Amino acid sequence: MKGKGIWRRVGAVAVIAGAASMVLAGCSGNGSSGTTTTASAAAHLRVIVNISPNLTVAYWTKLFDKYEKANPGVTVALERTGTISASDKLNQDLAAGDPPDIVQQVTPTAATAKLFTDLSKQSWTKDTPLVDNYKIDGKTYLVGAGQQVQSLVFYNKAAFKKADLDATKIKTVSQFTEAMGKLKDAGYEPLQTAGQWVTGSQFTLFNDSTTMTKTPDWISQRRAGKVTFAGDKDYMNSLKTYKSWVDKGYLQKSDLGLAYADGQTNFLEGKSAMYIMGSFFVPAADQANVSDKFGVFSMPTTGKYPTKQFSNIADPYVVVKQSKNQQAAIDLVKWLTTDKTAVASELAADGNFRKGYTYKMSSLGEGVQKIVDASPGAFVEAADEQPLPGYSTELGSQIQSLYSGSTPQQVAENLDKWWDSQAQ
Repeated sequence: MKGKGIWRRVGAVAVIAGAASMVLAGCSGNGSSGTTTTASAAAHLRVIVNISPNLTVAYWTKLFDKYEKANPGVTVALERTGTISASDKLNQDLAAGDPPDIVQQVTPTAATAKLFTDLSKQSWTKDTPLVDNYKIDGKTYLVGAGQQVQSLVFYNKAAFKKADLDATKIKTVSQFTEAMGKLKDAGYEPLQTAGQWVTGSQFTLFNDSTTMTKTPDWISQRRAGKVTFAGDKDYMNSLKTYKSWVDKGYLQKSDLGLAYADGQTNFLEGKSAMYIMGSFFVPAADQANVSDKFGVFSMPTTGKYPTKQFSNIADPYVVVKQSKNQQAAIDLVKWLTTDKTAVASELAADGNFRKGYTYKMSSLGEGVQKIVDASPGAFVEAADEQPLPGYSTELGSQIQSLYSGSTPQQVAENLDKWWDSQAQ
């Protein structure tokens, strides 16, 4: 189960409760010109954005420059978060009485929805990806440009050839584990991981392909006390399997000292054979000009294969309710999530997808697209299926403790203890 916040990368992060109170189609604007349907009045907009190896300052600046040129009088200033999250940056600004206008990478909750503008009456929002999954009490606060798929295993083709492995035949967890053994025997680090948010997120993607597929409302059941981490057979089996990978050396304990970017570099440079990661790995491989060296398959499971794709809204935006530039901010968010040029740019930049849209893809991107097309659907952790705030951080710590001697039973019990303490 993943709570957003697990990932710097995956989907949007939740604002902390209690804080300061495809063929291009379906587009708006004038085709590829980058203009909007409704010209905004003069305004200076401050936008908190996610900065990543794919979504750089240079990328955002170029994207917003297009909007500014099409909307004279509107200026867009990037608000960088530094080492803190977008939600923490927002909370700081609100507490200081200096609200931004738009925030990217924040997911409203029932407790924090009051901080954001209700976009329910904006007719254009209904066609944005996964919009219904993120509604709160039937109202729309969050809209995005695309869909990020994550139940993916990327692999090094040369490593698989040396280990005499066929990726198309790896469909079950036992087959996945067996493949790791062969890759280790062939001289490779079987599965690349890293510290920070990576450890917990990889476990989530592995576990949820079984647990969430079998029980899509698992999180709402956990909220209601109907299931527990320690009492759920599938969750416990995932912990036991993951622990076995650590014990057998299929996951390197030293990798916990790596930052996300360093772990990714190891995989890109061929030092490891497989990498559990979201679709945003594709542009990283593309930019390194090594996409053809890698393949991809859907996450193995103990149930039916392929599973639904764990998905998040990609490039998500909210308009801050305290913004003094409401209409101008709404106009910019509309452009970011409906204009064909803007949407195609965002999808390509971070390796995301959207029904009815396509862009020039590498062979690796086409591999992900085939998985998306074959998937029986998507499951999303949002609204009632969103874990408690702070869960992702706790999960990451607990999964990392498996590397230093904790047992699966201890981890599950600790997660239950933490969850129950937070739910009180």
